[in-house]
Amino acid sequence: MEYVKIAENRIGSIIGKEGEVKSLIEDEMGVHLQVNSSEGLVTIENRGSDPLAEWKTRDVVRSLNYGIDLKNALKLKDDDYSLIILDLCDIVGRSKKAILRQKARIIGRGGKAKAHISELTGASVAVKGRHVVILGRSEEAEVAREAVEAIAEGLPHGVVYKVLEKKCSAMKMERNIDLWRHR
Repeated sequence: MEYVKIAENRIGSIIGKEGEVKSLIEDEMGVHLQVNSSEGLVTIENRGSDPLAEWKTRDVVRSLNYGIDLKNALKLKDDDYSLIILDLCDIVGRSKKAILRQKARIIGRGGKAKAHISELTGASVAVKGRHVVILGRSEEAEVAREAVEAIAEGLPHGVVYKVLEKKCSAMKMERNIDLWRHR
């Protein structure tokens, strides 16, 4: 059994309208979810043959808690996908002003920086509280993590984007070569 603590205002995103989201997660992941609304605690119990279903579902619930949409969160069923949760306090310290400033830099004006990182890497990026959540294929999520950390550490956006573009084009080139080799 796995347990996940979720924010009170995110309980609805786990349950959904008339329990639709909860049922979909249970069916897709092969688990049983029990949501305690008063404590904000989700209990996950494996019902299927996948021994890692509880861990994968834990990450699905955590990603929903941080604002990732259900369609992307369910990608975590695939072993190629991973969830990375960054705590900005680990990068910039405990100063509320510093955290707020770096959150603003990561999101960008009108969400442009966050969207650009997502677009280049193919990973979903969400910012909630002092956390940045990245969900994507393992290598894409890792490249997105490096970009987010670089922006949070104060590097200029242009420099980060240039490095990110090089890494992403190299990843795509490698993926195309792998596809060609398998034929």
